[in-house]
Amino acid sequence: MPVYDFRCLKCKKKVTLTMPLAEYEGKKFKCPKCGGKRLERLVATFQAVTSRKS
Repeated sequence: MPVYDFRCLKCKKKVTLTMPLAEYEGKKFKCPKCGGKRLERLVATFQAVTSRKS
């Protein structure tokens, strides 16, 4: 399941949510800390691990 990083515009906290794509597209998410529904999407980094050496 995808992981999304947000910043709540109500409490100003950074939150990480794990949710199905359908829930993300339907915008049916809220801040788990304060219950606010206005979340700003943050750009997340990722790392890919392969079996081949670069």
